[in-house]
Amino acid sequence: MASAATLLLAGTPAVTASAGPTDTDRAGHGRAEWAGSWAAAVTRGNTVGLTNTGLNDQSIRMTVQTTVGGPRLRVRLTNLYGEQAVKVGHATIARPNTATADDLSDVDPASVRELRFSGGASATINKGAELLSDPLAYPVGEQEDLVVTLYFPVLTGPVTFHGQSRVTNFIGATDLTTAADGAGFTIKPNCCWMFLSGIDVERKATPGSVVVLGDSIGDGNGSTVNADKRWPDLLAERLVDARPEGRTPGVLNLSLAGNRLNHEGTEPGAGGFPGYYELGPNALARLNEDVFPQTGVRTVITHLGINDIWMSGDSSDEIIASLRQLNRQVKARGLTSLVGTITPYEGNGGPGVWTEEKDATRNAVNAWLRGAGRAEFDGVLDFDAVLRDPARPSQLLPAYDAGDHIHPNDAGAQAMANAVPLRLLGL
Repeated sequence: MASAATLLLAGTPAVTASAGPTDTDRAGHGRAEWAGSWAAAVTRGNTVGLTNTGLNDQSIRMTVQTTVGGPRLRVRLTNLYGEQAVKVGHATIARPNTATADDLSDVDPASVRELRFSGGASATINKGAELLSDPLAYPVGEQEDLVVTLYFPVLTGPVTFHGQSRVTNFIGATDLTTAADGAGFTIKPNCCWMFLSGIDVERKATPGSVVVLGDSIGDGNGSTVNADKRWPDLLAERLVDARPEGRTPGVLNLSLAGNRLNHEGTEPGAGGFPGYYELGPNALARLNEDVFPQTGVRTVITHLGINDIWMSGDSSDEIIASLRQLNRQVKARGLTSLVGTITPYEGNGGPGVWTEEKDATRNAVNAWLRGAGRAEFDGVLDFDAVLRDPARPSQLLPAYDAGDHIHPNDAGAQAMANAVPLRLLGL
């Protein structure tokens, strides 16, 4: 638990389709609501490579981990940043085959179910639009791995994607959505989820969802691949452990590696950093796309600003102004607004990436958050105090350093998750 020092308050599978009961069918069986269980922020594909070319007569198999469970689910697909309508030829959901754990592309054949869209097996995601699957009776557990496989029969063009999945996903030729054996998946990009933006579950009297609006520290850079050790994952685990009977909020990690408060992802940064689409638009522009539409969102944790400092050399006033504006918009929606202090990064990058002047900016932002900011936000999470080396506060504690001196390792991510007082999340 957090100490007072860390919180400042203010085979050929049998594929079947089942839409389950309608909303009206559920009357008299207790109140049921949809809640976000997993989500990812998305961006436009980059200017070169697979995310720019897109998929063509290919399937992509993607693994995600839920945070909360329920008896029915629905899957959200997105073409938000596409340049044309995208045809989804077939889609399935399944559970991994734990008997072949070394091959993460295998799924349990008995678990494969077809996703339907308005009753059909195929659908079109309009340009700039989202596609919601029909509800499916498919019991989901808390923190359970699920596998979504999508088939795109014709060229998609630039994809809408999340660039840092920290999980191995798989691409193969033709329709492999019902293939339990992953042998046909010959491309293994260690990077991304494509066209997949969320999974909702149905729950009784759900306490809603917590959205983490962050950068690479929340996105899990430095954490173990295929282990789900990002700090929002570990926060979800704490919530489940604290309330095992199931009355826990989902945790939706809407972090984007490289994201900034005041700059676009394509803007270059210090140390020769070129900028990419996958870093996303400025954080204020993300609110209406990545935060407010999330199913059942009730709390937002903002942890941003470090990239504005090292990449762009922004002043403390510029960073504070954007944090205040984010807070005002979040609270105007009636949501709980929490914010994290900016963590140290001395030793990261080459000349100009870390300087004493930039560290002074970081400290000035943190001083404001610990002081006047307390009166504006509903809570200040002092991640800086948790991760810094007491002997040299401009650096990460070595035990928490993933090795690049800016990203926490699994232990550091756990320390961050432990620093979030659960009572601020309704527990």
